[in-house]
Amino acid sequence: MNKRLFTILATATILAPVCALAQTPRSAPATDGAAATKKYTPARTPWGEPDLQGTFSNRTITPFERPANVSGREFFTPEEVAALEKRAQEQSGDEGRNKGTRGDVERAYNDFWWDRGTKVTTPRTSLVIEPADGRVPELTEEAKKRAADEGKRPAFRGAGANGRGADTWLDRSTFERCITRGMPGAMSPTAYNNNYRITQSPGYVAIQIEMLGGARVIPTDGRPHVNQSIRQWMGNSVARWEGDTLVVDTTNFTDKVLYRGAAENLHLVERFTRVAPGQIDYRVTITDPTTFTKPWTVAIPYVDTGEDMFEYACHEGNYGMEGILSGAREEERAAASGKGK
Repeated sequence: MNKRLFTILATATILAPVCALAQTPRSAPATDGAAATKKYTPARTPWGEPDLQGTFSNRTITPFERPANVSGREFFTPEEVAALEKRAQEQSGDEGRNKGTRGDVERAYNDFWWDRGTKVTTPRTSLVIEPADGRVPELTEEAKKRAADEGKRPAFRGAGANGRGADTWLDRSTFERCITRGMPGAMSPTAYNNNYRITQSPGYVAIQIEMLGGARVIPTDGRPHVNQSIRQWMGNSVARWEGDTLVVDTTNFTDKVLYRGAAENLHLVERFTRVAPGQIDYRVTITDPTTFTKPWTVAIPYVDTGEDMFEYACHEGNYGMEGILSGAREEERAAASGKGK
């Protein structure tokens, strides 16, 4: 272990408990954002816009899609919420880990590093609120054909923590390559680093995203999208105010990253509404007629942490890629000599 790597690991070990404590969100009532919107008048910025500023977490144990065992109901019962939270608390421990085994090493992080959440931050039975069944719509026939041909593309376009092999760095996901989780994935809860810092100035709203780092700087001055020939990893976002709600319209996505099969034809409309002193109701409507049979909408509570955010340095320069590729070459040499698979 070289001196620089030792310093990085030692620093991470010291800071991690502080970060974990500092970024634990304040508990928030499990409320329906739409109902709360009618009851709360947000504070204003000095220039008169609704104040959305703060550091927020969107971690939640509410299912993304509606489970079959709730019989089509839109909301959990209080008893079901209590059971879900009890189960999440029980599963957040690390006692069942088989320490010292190969499985222990291959699981990478222990539960200290995860931040999946232990609370139902909305009583809805799914984060998907439209269609009414709480499920992501079916893919179009065109999208199914694209999915079948996806493996023929020169670069893997997935944005999750996976890949399609290790022949080249292009076989790894945009997430592993420290590029992006794409949109709207970057605004959705994941296993850890579910924090966002929102700041405002006249004519702009900026959203700093903890996971993979980076920031969205969104103009609110009524300008149009850039020319369709300009394609961006996170799309091109412009915004306007509709009453107390910030409406962000995003187009101009690249074809280099997928979200559930959608890429360059993706169109997002996000809505940010402060519904309580410590909570924003975030909704995004996803449209792509070449991929989904109908538009669909996700609603996610953003809960104010009351704390600051810390730097997320992806792989400290992505040194992990060297390990992935060199490890694959070593396995190939071992296989060629008859000593491996």
